[in-house]
Amino acid sequence: MAVSKLDPVGEAMCPYRLVLEHVTSRWGVLVLIHLLDRPHRFSELRRAIGRVSEKMLTQTLQTLERDGLVHRNAQPVIPPRVDYSLTGLGREAAEQVRGLALWTQQRMDDVEQARTAYDEARAAQTRAS
Repeated sequence: MAVSKLDPVGEAMCPYRLVLEHVTSRWGVLVLIHLLDRPHRFSELRRAIGRVSEKMLTQTLQTLERDGLVHRNAQPVIPPRVDYSLTGLGREAAEQVRGLALWTQQRMDDVEQARTAYDEARAAQTRAS
């Protein structure tokens, strides 16, 4: 179903919106992109992402696992070892998100120019009023 055909206020949109929020959340994007390379242990993932609290990373991983995007492999060893990897569905989502992230990176100069033009126009408007 094409996004444009969805009723933005209809109940059918709610599950779609929730998954979209999970995939495109601040930490969800970074988790998915990092797991594209290889499975990570929790501490490795936290270091790779940076500036994410243990609580937020745990919640993000649990949410993505519940949505079927991340696989949690807990090994019964001492000390406990837990690896996180992408499922097939998660790999598809991560590739899409990575494409958007790469586009953002490539077009950042254009975004900065647009922001500058906007800010200058707003400042000129404020001075004129």
